[in-house]
Amino acid sequence: MVLSACAGPAQYYAGTGVHDATVAEAAGTWENIENTRLTLRRDGTASFQHLDGRNFDFDDGWRVSGTGTWKLGDDADGQDIRLTMTARTGAGTRSDASVVDASASAPATYRWSIHVDRDEREALALFFFIGDPDNGSTYVLRKVTAQKAPAPATPAADGESER
Repeated sequence: MVLSACAGPAQYYAGTGVHDATVAEAAGTWENIENTRLTLRRDGTASFQHLDGRNFDFDDGWRVSGTGTWKLGDDADGQDIRLTMTARTGAGTRSDASVVDASASAPATYRWSIHVDRDEREALALFFFIGDPDNGSTYVLRKVTAQKAPAPATPAADGESER
């Protein structure tokens, strides 16, 4: 008898160890490639556009838009965002999906467990595993920060023009 098993990173994933994130810090708009947007509001509601499935569901190629609820969870391994889609408002297919129309298989409700981490600047970063969890591929969401408008040009002193 031969036994074999997969033992990739997800099976031994010990979490991020982050325990200091706050709801205020997690609230805001997060983005990923292909126009994915996730908005987490302080009141526990959420909206999202073009959000992909996690783990093996990612391989199905569907993307959903909708509304739902979220909460910041914390356990021994670290914190996570527990996002629940309560209403799907749209469904589509990822551009690299192997199926022509994955939107037909998109779920009406869905739950994501999104890990909370900190990047090299100590800013929050959110991620979940995609595809075969043993491969360790991640779907990373970065928070959208307000862009500062450039300062208006000031007239030069004594009537001189700026070059």
